[in-house]
Amino acid sequence: MIKLLLVEDNLAILALLQQTFADSSEYEVSTAVNGSEALTLLHAQTFDVMVLDWMLPNLSGLELCRRIKSDDTIAQPQVIMLSAKGEEEDRVLGLDAGADDYVVKPFLARELQSRVKAAARRVQRDKHKVLAFGDLQIDLHAHSVSMANQQLNIAPTELKLLMFFAQNVNRALSRQQILDGVWGATVYVDDRTVDVHIGRLRKALQVASSHEWVQTVRSVGYRFEPPV
Repeated sequence: MIKLLLVEDNLAILALLQQTFADSSEYEVSTAVNGSEALTLLHAQTFDVMVLDWMLPNLSGLELCRRIKSDDTIAQPQVIMLSAKGEEEDRVLGLDAGADDYVVKPFLARELQSRVKAAARRVQRDKHKVLAFGDLQIDLHAHSVSMANQQLNIAPTELKLLMFFAQNVNRALSRQQILDGVWGATVYVDDRTVDVHIGRLRKALQVASSHEWVQTVRSVGYRFEPPV
């Protein structure tokens, strides 16, 4: 059973979203029409996936996503951002806020169903999975990172980047492979975006360790290299 939260203030679109998942017994669907309602539900229940509209009243979907991803008291759902904003810059903003996927309105019902199912599979795969590299521990489900028992404050995109690296240890990865693995093959962003976020990730890790976890591989890209 996939526990799904739909957050949409437009009641007609919310009804359409509900109908998209109503015919299948695979889903247990809850709804919210604003950010406050969504936060109340997220603190009270555990959801696998949240479909989140960008343009919510008072608290935007973008800001709500940031709050969710930085709140350790919330069991982190996979977030699919739903928006009429389809430009590259908008997609990058959504993903940088912590969204795990991005769907542009108008959407196809079958495509959205497929994305929700894929997101739910990622949740089941990552549940209770902790990757450990010496003092560094990465909890894939809780979306948290600690080093030597010190909790690290890592922004959503850098966290996704670290998780991707941690599952490709000691592999030299090109910028394009990193872009595809972290931002997705359908999101078009400049290669320099990788360099910027690599720099931020390095700074976040250096707070608790002098080791250079992310190595630059000349003429290739980057490699995640834990200490021996």
